[in-house]
Amino acid sequence: MRESALAHLSPLGKSDSPLTLEAFETDGDHVVEGVLRDKDGNWLAIKDGVPSFLTGLLQPDLSEFAAKHNLAYERSQAGSERDADQVLTNETFSDKWSRFKTYGLEASHQEFLFDWYCKKLGLQNEGELKAFYAGKSRILECGPGSGFNSRFMAENCPGEVFALDISDAAFTTFGNTKHLANCTVVQADLMEAPFADESFDFIIADGVLHHTPNTRAAVEALYRKLEPGGQFFFYVYKKMGAARAFCDEHIRNAFMHLSPEECYAACESLTELGRALSNLNVEIKLDKAIPVLGIPEGTHDVQRLIYYNFVKCFWNDAFDFETNNMVNFDWYHPHNAWQHTEEEVVGWLKDLGVSSYDINDANPNGISVLLTK
Repeated sequence: MRESALAHLSPLGKSDSPLTLEAFETDGDHVVEGVLRDKDGNWLAIKDGVPSFLTGLLQPDLSEFAAKHNLAYERSQAGSERDADQVLTNETFSDKWSRFKTYGLEASHQEFLFDWYCKKLGLQNEGELKAFYAGKSRILECGPGSGFNSRFMAENCPGEVFALDISDAAFTTFGNTKHLANCTVVQADLMEAPFADESFDFIIADGVLHHTPNTRAAVEALYRKLEPGGQFFFYVYKKMGAARAFCDEHIRNAFMHLSPEECYAACESLTELGRALSNLNVEIKLDKAIPVLGIPEGTHDVQRLIYYNFVKCFWNDAFDFETNNMVNFDWYHPHNAWQHTEEEVVGWLKDLGVSSYDINDANPNGISVLLTK
């Protein structure tokens, strides 16, 4: 992290005094290793360029770091059931983003991914997407993964971009964005994001909140960080039809207790199914909808028909086999992976007093919300 980011970070433990920075190792204007201290001397570690605000069960073991720098340290095992659940989910994403560090950064990925962002945000093309970010002054992205979108936003935003991840994905994001003077990465629980309320004019959480212990609570926590007039985009899994829901539950129950390595291997047959169906390049027409399964009438690509309505067998020719397989792994391995109805999400917004929002129909298995506070 850069020293300039310090002014934007909330004090440890919500103290009324600012944090101070002690650098042990620097690289240019980055503090690679150091600590943040509050007025009482409590410290938070900065490792590999990333300050970590995690505590209790979520905190990594810092005993070696403390011994190296002669810091008093006693690891706490205190934590809630919520934290214990999140630890299991973190293992999935720490592993995923240590393997796929260039996801979204390769040219073959970007046309697909940024076209999808346009659909989610209700924009027509990448030019409009760049213009959208150019109108923002302080952005928070939660769950940046490889950091490809944090990087894109920082390149097109005149202000500051902050990327927050609870898993070791924070270190991957830092590696891919550290050259950008207006991008800061922190490791933290978004439920306790280390920023003052009403700090940001745009917050984005794409495919993240349903991987927390409580999606609604996560929406509410981030909404507090949004300034009046600011915009908040989030994408959550949509509750699917009966056949897909049955298969999802059956497969997830079998796969989520596997090690990441075992789960990647187990997903390969599903990925091969997706590739084989895609290679058919066949469409069928249904003159009548099948409401009991949630299948609409109309023309359907066979691979998409199976994928959306029966089993997650993702395939996209823009990605290699391993990346396609990662997308299927991402669905079946995380401990927390909630699905919601549009009516449910609209209820959350009403309870927050949100009256200005759009739900964009980006794809059949997700709900894309762009709201204004």
